Amino acid sequence: MPREYSRTLRVGEQIHRELAELIRTELKDPGIGMVTLGDVEVSKDLAYARVYYTVLGEGEAVQTTGAALRRAAGFLRRELGRRMRLRIVPELRFVYDDSQARGDRLDALIAEAVREDRERHSDED
Repeated sequence: MPREYSRTLRVGEQIHRELAELIRTELKDPGIGMVTLGDVEVSKDLAYARVYYTVLGEGEAVQTTGAALRRAAGFLRRELGRRMRLRIVPELRFVYDDSQARGDRLDALIAEAVREDRERHSDED
């Protein structure tokens, strides 16, 4: 039996598409850096949407982009309401997705361990 394609998934995908377009074309806040939207998780009652994002850069870029997205949340929600035909437009909650940075850090640690292991074994020969 095929898996059900729930309404919350469809709404989340539509919100993702619309938000990406809105952020790219409508937001003029200089605090928003090179932002990429990841997953959008919508609650069952469509009251909240958790929007995961990543930013090119670290530290201050992440903080300023997060603050700018939170400031723009009302505007973005209003524009989503205009573009989408929903009775309830979810409240947007932006969450920084650090999985890419953690993955990069783990890759670097693994590469360093492999390099050290090779050096140790080459010294033994």
